[in-house]
Amino acid sequence: MPSNLWRHNILAGPYVQRAAHRRKDPALLRTALTDPATLFVPVWRAASPVHRQDGTLSAHLLVGADAFTHLNASQCVLLGEFHGRLCFAVELEQPPDQALRTQMQFHDLRSIAGELSAEDAGLLAYARAMIYWRNMHRYCGRCGARNGISRGGHAMLCSNPACGAQQFPRIDPAIIVLVTHGEHALLGRQASWPDGRYSTLAGFVEPGESLEDAVHREVQEETGVCVDTVQYHSSQPWPFPASLMLGFTAHAQRPHIQPMDDELEDARWFTREDLATGVISLPTPHSISFRLIEDWYDQGGKGSLRETPGIKLWQQPTRGQ
Repeated sequence: MPSNLWRHNILAGPYVQRAAHRRKDPALLRTALTDPATLFVPVWRAASPVHRQDGTLSAHLLVGADAFTHLNASQCVLLGEFHGRLCFAVELEQPPDQALRTQMQFHDLRSIAGELSAEDAGLLAYARAMIYWRNMHRYCGRCGARNGISRGGHAMLCSNPACGAQQFPRIDPAIIVLVTHGEHALLGRQASWPDGRYSTLAGFVEPGESLEDAVHREVQEETGVCVDTVQYHSSQPWPFPASLMLGFTAHAQRPHIQPMDDELEDARWFTREDLATGVISLPTPHSISFRLIEDWYDQGGKGSLRETPGIKLWQQPTRGQ
């Protein structure tokens, strides 16, 4: 097992003290919202606030409620303590005003996460995930009445006294797996992707299915390949919009590829030399997909994948050019 296996993936890690006990203290929450030291992560249409200075990209957090024209508890979700200060996610209900636009830019986190520090990327992902979940549960799934906010934004409570159902944050578990056979790794591509882009296999876990069952099923459905060894690797929160990626490695019984569905346009076996010479474009380095490929590549004695001059990455030119 490689010594670097247990390092955190991007978007994961102890970047914030969640302080769950504070969510149940309404008085504390009210006070925090007016505290000039409180931090806020604004979210605008699922986009995250960043600031670039001297070529470095960082999360742009607002300090104190005075940064907003209007602010109330229904807009906010307590994220916890960030650098020793309470921190809330806040959804902007109107377009950012001119003052905010001069301070920061709003970007899709998926495209910029790799440029941020691990703690900034994690905090922005957490804020994005909570705002998305709340917006998807505005109404009670049992009776249809309007939901209200409780527990610092970590619970939705039905406003109908006869119902009173509660909703808590939900994520969608999905497996992602690198399948190998001998010195080859199995990668696939969807028809909608740009030419040359390949990635590891992935799919959502279905009800009544274990993670291992999902790995076997997804690999067989997408490629026709049967695996006989499945090992857990690591996980990554992936709030695009609400997934938790559970990474695995697996060994193929036979290399023959015969897809059972049309999920993938193509699936092939690739060698380390194929990757090193840029035959295909690999996922961005902040994804767990790249991490799975990287750990396999680095175990092959060919050097470090990240330091290989010829590799190609999604949306990036060949290194060295």
